[in-house]
Amino acid sequence: MKDIPIAFVGGGNMARSLIGGLLAGGSHPDHLWVAEPNAGQRELLRSRFGVHTSVDNRDIAAKADVIVLAVKPQVLRSVAEELAETVRARKPLVISIAAGVREPDLRRWLNGEVAIVRTMPNTPAMVGSGATALFANPWVDDSQRQLAESILRAVGLTVWVENEELLDVVTALSGSGPAYFFLLMETLEQAGIQLGLDAELARLLTLQTAFGAAKMALESTEAAATLRARVTSPGGTTERAIGVFQAGHLDTLVAQALEAAHQRSRELGDLLGGQS
Repeated sequence: MKDIPIAFVGGGNMARSLIGGLLAGGSHPDHLWVAEPNAGQRELLRSRFGVHTSVDNRDIAAKADVIVLAVKPQVLRSVAEELAETVRARKPLVISIAAGVREPDLRRWLNGEVAIVRTMPNTPAMVGSGATALFANPWVDDSQRQLAESILRAVGLTVWVENEELLDVVTALSGSGPAYFFLLMETLEQAGIQLGLDAELARLLTLQTAFGAAKMALESTEAAATLRARVTSPGGTTERAIGVFQAGHLDTLVAQALEAAHQRSRELGDLLGGQS
């Protein structure tokens, strides 16, 4: 993979994260191109990573075996239609990290039987701790699947789904998920302050507790329910707090929140695919 030319259309946060991860993994900047309309962003990409930059999407696409579409979903149609002729001629692997845009719509805009991997990364990818689900269409061969996985694995964990509709569930769970944990952290912080802790102390304790709990879960083979039971002594403080959460039907509330996000993801897919 280190010698495969890769073109990024769009040089925003996620593209920069992937580029940084690829370079850290041994890719050479000479094999990476980025098309970005903003001059300041192009200069940042050149100075930070040493990659090639351009304002011309077709120019960099013509050099690449892999094209990563890293633009906003609202402009993906115009970008795809601009690249269609180049993609048909070069037959690259196309990787989309644009949320909500479905594979059949992207393939239609590219006007052909194109090898497409649609992905749903999340924002912790920006610190190398992302979770990304990938879906491959029938024109993606085994070597291209491995290539797509290697590229996205540069910023964290990767998993495959065989049904594209499951990406809407992934969006609700891990795509939007960081915000759910930030909300819980925010709430814990404020509750600690209300009980008398200094604001900075409440913040540090909240952050380290969240980090520690996630690290314990990642390093354990046991279910979250088992880990929770292990730290919940009968008659103790944790049991009392958990009882309050359960009495408030936290499980039902979380399920409703994910269903709402899931439904909105499907709605956005309909809207983006129906752009005129």
